[in-house]
Amino acid sequence: MKKHIIIVGGGFAGINLIKSLKNDNRFLITLVDKNNYHFFPPLIYQVATSFIQASNISYPFRRLFSKYKNVNFHMGSLLKVDPENNTIETDTGNLTYDYLVIALGTESNFFGMDNVQKCALPMKSIEEALYLRNHMLLNLEEAARNKDPKTAEKLQNLVIAGGGPTGVELAGMLAEMGKYIAEKEYPEIKLSLSNLYLIDALPTLLSPMSKMAQETSYKTLQELGVKILLNVSVKDYINNQVLLSDGTSIDTETLIWTSGVIGREVPGIPEDKIGKGRRILTDEYNRVEGMENIYAVGDIALQLTDKEFPKGHPQLAQVAIQQAKNLAKNFIRIEEEKILIPFKYNDKGSMAIISKFNAVVDLPKFSFKGFLAWLTWLFIHIIPLVGFRSKIRLALDWLRLFITNNPSIRLILYPKRNTTQQQ
Repeated sequence: MKKHIIIVGGGFAGINLIKSLKNDNRFLITLVDKNNYHFFPPLIYQVATSFIQASNISYPFRRLFSKYKNVNFHMGSLLKVDPENNTIETDTGNLTYDYLVIALGTESNFFGMDNVQKCALPMKSIEEALYLRNHMLLNLEEAARNKDPKTAEKLQNLVIAGGGPTGVELAGMLAEMGKYIAEKEYPEIKLSLSNLYLIDALPTLLSPMSKMAQETSYKTLQELGVKILLNVSVKDYINNQVLLSDGTSIDTETLIWTSGVIGREVPGIPEDKIGKGRRILTDEYNRVEGMENIYAVGDIALQLTDKEFPKGHPQLAQVAIQQAKNLAKNFIRIEEEKILIPFKYNDKGSMAIISKFNAVVDLPKFSFKGFLAWLTWLFIHIIPLVGFRSKIRLALDWLRLFITNNPSIRLILYPKRNTTQQQ
């Protein structure tokens, strides 16, 4: 009989696991996700800044699986795992599994700061990115109408909390868009009142990357006018004031949160199987500790068996992809009664784009920056996109946008059902 594999989460790990087992008649696969589409998180900040369309980085699951004979899709949110009965409960029904793979990823970590969680603007989903886009565009319109300098400054100030790759890339794009677009399209706004802050509690930007990458990003963003505050953390966000650990504050209606992530909750997994950052503890085969048929892959997995990464693997797309492919091989080996292959991460490096024609790339043996690094970043970020059309469409959009410096999708849209319409 076919073994039923349920995969919860259609991110990098879930999709690559499915691709590795597609059309294998020994398995029936069901993907469970609250959305009906896969999206590419590394480019979500470009959606939030109106640079690209959400459709450029999204792809419907059902269209992707239409040629896979052994894959089904179940749209729903995970509510609970029942290991004793091999079932999961979702808000749209219950499912029974032979193997369960948890690939839910992470969510924003607000470190227990209730006001920040309530009022800051994260970017972990397409919905959050579109909300942030609307928020910033509405503030610009209000600033254009406002005659009070103090209020106008508060509307125009942008604060980014988090100096990792997302924060750096977002700061660079916002700074350049302000330079190329705001002056032309918002003549009523006094740009001298606008400030873009990038805040991080660590002493450097891009802390996991090389010293070259850290210094290059700092210098480039400073030249673009970004006010960088290091060794400082956000402590609260009250009445449109960002309160900092050094006792200072910044008036702003826009606090963008890229300052950390935490694993999504999975009710039903015992608490003693949850490690640091709310990640699920696994063995070297990505099997949840103490369980026979439940696995965790990607950002939510905490595997402490790799000697090269004794504190766990970095929460990167490449880790998720490699873990998924390794797990697929092991599912096949289980069916063939062969010895399992322990996971070992092959670190292919990291990168960040800072500004137009300028990026930094860290490879295992050397690092480089500038235009070549920028081209490398573009190429690497197009390859993983699902669908040939998505790759071509994004490449053409990037070509046009980098030439014109003027994205034309700054639309303030309010999705709303017309309740007066006849059914």
